[in-house]
Amino acid sequence: MVWIMGGVSRKKKCCRCSITAALTVLLFALCPLAVPAQNAPPSFDELASEASAASTAGNLPQAIQFYQGALQLKPEWAEGWWHLGLLQYETNAYPSAEESLTHYIELSPNAGPAVALRGLCEFETADYAQSLKDIETGLSLGAATDSRNEQILRYHAALLLTRAGQYQPALQEYAWFARNGISSPELLLGLGLAGLRVPTMPKDIQPDQQPLLAAAGEAAYQFLARHEDQAQKAFDDLFRRFPKAVNAHYLYGYMLLQRDPDHAIDEFKQELQVFPTNADADVMLAWAYLSQNDPQAALPFAQKAFAEGPQVPTAQLVLGRSLVETGQLRAGTDRLEKAAEIDPNNVEIHIALAHAYSEEGRKEDAWRERMLSIQIQTHEANQVAN
Repeated sequence: MVWIMGGVSRKKKCCRCSITAALTVLLFALCPLAVPAQNAPPSFDELASEASAASTAGNLPQAIQFYQGALQLKPEWAEGWWHLGLLQYETNAYPSAEESLTHYIELSPNAGPAVALRGLCEFETADYAQSLKDIETGLSLGAATDSRNEQILRYHAALLLTRAGQYQPALQEYAWFARNGISSPELLLGLGLAGLRVPTMPKDIQPDQQPLLAAAGEAAYQFLARHEDQAQKAFDDLFRRFPKAVNAHYLYGYMLLQRDPDHAIDEFKQELQVFPTNADADVMLAWAYLSQNDPQAALPFAQKAFAEGPQVPTAQLVLGRSLVETGQLRAGTDRLEKAAEIDPNNVEIHIALAHAYSEEGRKEDAWRERMLSIQIQTHEANQVAN
């Protein structure tokens, strides 16, 4: 596993050191106490002191042993669980580290660095769903105490979001790296996976896939870094080298949508020439036309997207909006209500429902949907702020 540090890739041992340096408090360098009498078991204070001294001296196995002994005598010692978890992480004992950090979190529930570090342990043991949850929670609790830690946590969050099929949030995480000028071959491969919507990890990439993913990652990186000329050249190179690559034109269209919707529409149409059943491209074409107040043009693409993915909330959303905005209120409202059942936290669905209800004269229902959309937006804003 390669970790992202300071814009370059480094081996894991270096990254673990950086995490430890940033996440832990300084250990007190205490001299070892005299060996107790043979028949007198060591006290908690003696074991805690020995643990600290062994850790400071770099004798991690011995430090772990002393911390474990001290915690047997005093399991409510939160600081001991924290240091034990860090040391176990240092020695690649990830399941044990996860257990120790869990004890610490139970005693200190809002300890963001500990939650995030537990998430990194879970990443190593392939508990990916829980890892993503813990890393995101850790970040929200202030685990990104410096730039290096933020790099490590955001990179792992992006990998996990991609694997979970959450490509848009993954691209948002990678945008942070591009804005800060941080790059590496591994990061570009991960960005290529998110951009081309491939739900896997970089370690699972086949060798023959790497050139395509690296090229897509480079093009997306230049766009996210707001290097317009370099991005255009990189995407042109991507299309020239890989004319049949699925989601390559979709990626460029998605990135262009806010800045140049007409160009984005062209890219989505080119994607459908490469991959005619790409429901995501149909959704984005419908969305683009709706954004241009052309629901009549959006409707056939929305209908096609819904036919290809009837349980996809965004397909339901664009079809519902297209129907409402072409005067088919009842059918459109029904579709939007189905979309809200599938994805109740999608603010765009509630905004669309508020408009549909208003058009039908259902004032109370429209007001309820507006309030729901405000609540969702407020919650999302608070999460970003934290």
